Amino acid sequence: MDVEESLSQVTMPFFILHGEADTVTDPEVSRALYERAASGDKTIKLYPGMWHGLTAGEPDDNVELVFSDIVAWLNDRSHGHRSVQQDLARTPPAPDKVARPDSCDGAADSPAARRRGGFLCGLASRAHHQQCRM
Repeated sequence: MDVEESLSQVTMPFFILHGEADTVTDPEVSRALYERAASGDKTIKLYPGMWHGLTAGEPDDNVELVFSDIVAWLNDRSHGHRSVQQDLARTPPAPDKVARPDSCDGAADSPAARRRGGFLCGLASRAHHQQCRM
């Protein structure tokens, strides 16, 4: 099956995110999918100056932007969703219900590790963190 010939068969909602400086996969491939797909709910976002690994290897601000765009796209399509900000404004969960850094990725439970927040979806902004529950 030729992938290019089957692009018009894509009917599900989708969100394409692509770095314009990507040298691994040509951004034109993503543009072709977007233009040829039959889906009535399709979104494309090209990130100027960003590379192939949008969530790895980019500066933290870029990674946060990408995750924010993903969360916003999903929220726009979720029925009965509440914003993450509303969830965070509620009473925090009991300490035994919150994952500790060492339970998710082996990081030490030090103040520096807690400030980093690396065990929470890789986002720098607390507004978008989802708690790891292992």
